[in-house]
Parts: sequence; structure tokens; C-alpha cells
Amino acid sequence: MRIALFNPQGNFDPKDSYWTMHPDFGGQLVYVKELALALEGLGHRVDILTRQIRDPRWPEFAAPLDGYPGHPRVRIVRVPCGPPRFLPKEELWPHLGEWVRRIVDFYEHEGAFPDAVAAHYADGGLAAALFQERLGIPFTFTAHSLGAQKMDKLGASPENLAELDARFRFARRLAAERVAMSHAARIVTSTRQERFEQYAHRAYRGAVDVHNDEKFAVIPPGVNRRIFTPEPQPEDGEVEARIEEALRRDLPPDRRGLPLVLSSSRLDPKKNVLGLVKAFARSAELRAAANLALVVRGLSGLRDYEQARLSGTERAALDELVASIEEHRLEGVVTAFPLEGQRELAAAYRLGARRRWVFALVSLYEPFGLAPLEAMSCGLPVVVTKNGGPSETLVDEETGRRYGVLVDPADPEDIARGLRELLGDSDAWERYRRAGLERVEAKFTWERTAQGYARVLQDARERGPVRGHVPIPPYFREPKPENDLPLAWLRKLYFGEG
Repeated sequence: MRIALFNPQGNFDPKDSYWTMHPDFGGQLVYVKELALALEGLGHRVDILTRQIRDPRWPEFAAPLDGYPGHPRVRIVRVPCGPPRFLPKEELWPHLGEWVRRIVDFYEHEGAFPDAVAAHYADGGLAAALFQERLGIPFTFTAHSLGAQKMDKLGASPENLAELDARFRFARRLAAERVAMSHAARIVTSTRQERFEQYAHRAYRGAVDVHNDEKFAVIPPGVNRRIFTPEPQPEDGEVEARIEEALRRDLPPDRRGLPLVLSSSRLDPKKNVLGLVKAFARSAELRAAANLALVVRGLSGLRDYEQARLSGTERAALDELVASIEEHRLEGVVTAFPLEGQRELAAAYRLGARRRWVFALVSLYEPFGLAPLEAMSCGLPVVVTKNGGPSETLVDEETGRRYGVLVDPADPEDIARGLRELLGDSDAWERYRRAGLERVEAKFTWERTAQGYARVLQDARERGPVRGHVPIPPYFREPKPENDLPLAWLRKLYFGEG
């Protein structure tokens, strides 16, 4: 097939410029790129459709066509719309109609159109619905995240709704999501929980029926096994030396030989790193068996955190962590060091696999949980929250076999119990190491992800376009102020008032 991936926000280039350095250059771009390369590996031709940026501050994204060396059947197609400068995703909505019209012009000029479209995020989903309306080319919709859940996390209320909408354009985003859900041939989710919990939000009533099996496809993302591999890599020695330096700095000599419980996540209260600190505080057995290592981008050590470039929320979370460490007298038990990028992180996982460390992610809720799978792919056993995606990804649905240790993130004693299960039993550690590698190889590679997409896209191609029952709001055709979605509409939709 000839497949188009719609991803208006952020951008793509051979060097993966700015990834992780801007909110629009995060995991979604990694997902789309890896999906494109894996689809090419199955024999398909793939275009990544994104927005052209002609801005001296973003020179990497000016060329209309680009690609990845060694992948001749994958193109990056940058289509202009709106002003030439970079625009964050919240400012793209008025220009998506123009973007779609120019995409149609591009393919008409080439004389060949895609067989199907895989749309990403609400903006890509809306664009795909407009594209389907023009040309009858069907699409799948992968949200990556949904606006209603973000509103929940931000504590949306009638009092702050106007402020939140002015900043995040939630009325436009939710309207676009409802259109994409209704008009898509399939909605792709990473887990069944995502389907039945997130899409069942009251804001999406009338747009999609979560019980309609014909509408959904569960296709988990994959692990980049070019990077997250158990095989030694050139960067391993440098990363090991840096970690050893941190251990000498933070831990007394008699503790440096103990295994590490490795925590790598954002400084976000939802990631619950504080729960790990409390687990160490409450369990003398755990303290005797291991040290806690916190991996945070830009954080060279707990005592040097004033020098780290942290946001206000991150600094508050770190202050709470340090206060808890001091309160429970865990100095000499906790170390911290930065790892920049996926390759360094993978090197740390491989080091941990050699030294019988344990990876821990005890978020209060984890929608999917790719990080534990990446650690498992390097041979490092994991202790992970039972809330959310890991309860599916780490448990065999038919046999109940577990490929990692699941814990209650709200219970520090249960977290300590899960960590001790691996740290105190070499047979259990080895069993979970082998099981983790087996699980990733069998279920969570990008080749398997691409196979899932290819199946649903081929099915969509055979069935033809979907005439969704949710109309496309006039604003997305003619972005005039009088056509914009009123706050009263968002209030009724989100708060269930009508």
C-alpha cells in the first residue's frame, strides 16, 4: 500500500532535531517515525505528512521533501499552511483546512494518492476527516492522548474553564477528537483500558461507542530494539564510568556494591517517585538489599539540584523528595545522576542487567508504560504500577503469567514487597529477566505494531470511507471568529450539562 501518516504538529528530520526539548517534539514523533520505518520494512510506501516551517530558528524543517538515509520508501512531506514560522499545536487549528487543501494539491500534482491514512492526535484526526471528505480515502485515528483526560488532570471547573480554554484550546480539540472518532474506520489504542476508560468519558458520548468492536483496534507501540538491546554497545563504557562517579560521590564505601533500584521518569507527582523513597524508609530489609538511583534529565545530583534547569512544578516535586530523604535519613542510600537520550538510558539498563539491578516505575497511573518494556528489552527486570496499561502489557491475558512484578503505587509497603521479591531471590530475578525479554520479543516490537496497522489500513481500504454522524464544525472549514466553538458548548459537553 501507499500509506500517509498525518502529523501536523512538531516536525521530522533525519537527525530527530529537538526531540524531548519541546512539548510538540515528544513521544508521538518517535511513535510516528518508528511506525513509518516498520511499515516500509513490510513493503509499503510511507509518507509522513507534517507542516512546513520556514523560520530561521527552525532551519531543519524548511525543505518540502526530506527522508531518512537508508529508507528510500519513506518520505517526510512538509506542507505549508498559515504563517511560515513555527506554531505550537494549540495554534494550528485555524490552518488545518488550508493544510488539507494543499495536501490534496500535492498528491494531484504527483498523480497518485495514498490508499489509506493513519492520523495522529486530534489535529491529524481532524485533517484526515477533511481529507476523506474530499477524496474518499479512509483513515485510522490514534489519539496518543485525549483532551478530556487532560482537562481532568488540570482540574477543569466552571470557574477556570475560560482560562484553560484560552491556553489549550480545549473546545477546538474536543470537537476535533469527536469528529475523528466518528469518521475514522478504526480507532487505534495501545491497551483495552485506554479504549474502555478514556473513550468512555462523558465528553465523547454520541461520538463513539466503546462497546463497538468494529470501531477499535488494540495495537501496542513497540520498543526500539536497535537501541534497547541486551547486546553491548559503544556508549556503555562512558555511561558506566559516569554512574560509578555518582556512586562514589553519594554512597559510602560499604554500600557501593549493592544493587540499584533504578527510577527514570519526569519529576512529576503522578510518577510517584516519592513512593519509592517511602518504600525505602519503611523497609529496613529493602535498605539492606539495595540503593535507590534517581535518573532525571539535567539533574547531576540531589545536592546540586539548585543548578538544574527545572520548571516550577519539577522543582517543587524535587524539594519534596529531598525533604523526605532528609526526614527519613536516607542520605547515603539515594543517588541521582542524569542520562541524556535513549542510548544512554539503554546503556544504564544493560549495566543494571549485568549487576542484577531492578527497574522501578510506580506511577499512580500509567496509560501504557513503554519505559518498563524498554528496560525489559535490555534484560533488566521490572517492578511496575498495577494501575493502567502495565496490568495488560505485563500479564498474559489467557494464562495469567506475569512478566514483571506489579505493585500498588499508593502503598509504600507493597512497593517494598515487590522490590524485595526480585532483590532477595536470585532465581526470581533471573526468571523475570528471561520472561521480560521473551515478552518484548513476542509482543512489543515495531514490526508487530506495523503489522497491526497494515491489517486495519488494508481493511479500511477495502471497506471504503466512513460517513461519520458527528458533523465537522464550520470553524474548521472557515476559521472566522463567528464560527468558533463557544465556551458554553464546551461547558455543556465536558460537564455533562446537555
